[in-house]
Amino acid sequence: MAGEEVLVAVEAHLAATFGGDIARASVSFFGVERIDVLRFGPPAGTPGGSPAATATGSGGTPPPGGPVRYATVGMSRRPMTEPALTPAADPDAGPRAEIVLTLAEPRDSVLRRLAVLAATPVVDGLVLAPDGTVELGEPLWDGAGCTAVLVEPPAIPPVRAGDRTVDLLPVTPITAAELAYRRVHGAAALRAAWQAAGTDLADPDRGTVPL
Repeated sequence: MAGEEVLVAVEAHLAATFGGDIARASVSFFGVERIDVLRFGPPAGTPGGSPAATATGSGGTPPPGGPVRYATVGMSRRPMTEPALTPAADPDAGPRAEIVLTLAEPRDSVLRRLAVLAATPVVDGLVLAPDGTVELGEPLWDGAGCTAVLVEPPAIPPVRAGDRTVDLLPVTPITAAELAYRRVHGAAALRAAWQAAGTDLADPDRGTVPL
């Protein structure tokens, strides 16, 4: 199955899971194929909705209220491979994935930044996997205290696209201090600190957990 057909299957799976997208952005970088970022969640004018969002959805109607989810479509066009392992015997081998971010309230300035994160497998040769981190080096959205993400284990079933499998990897925004703590103590210790503090990880205005 060609890469573009994989993306069609990914988008259909996202719509079946979250309802039709109500906003999206298409981002292109030099040397990187287009990455779309879709927003799923409450329509404008409902609790959690944003009147500033651009409604360009695919026809689904999400229920009022509830969380806002942003998902990339484009990272799974090609498998993730480490530069040291290429050229591989099978150029189509390697895991495929997309990123899913959940926030309690919309922050649509995250759209382009998520596309930057989704481009890192191509640009930097990263293989995104649970417990890994990706640093953006700037706020994930305007005014955010978080500048990186922690990759979480998949929370919803993977996408089956012919003989391809695409994991939908949740990401948790983390601050620079939390990133440093994760590098020293590990992802499990950081999650334990969040749990002990009762941290709302979907709160877009949260600060660093006490470490």
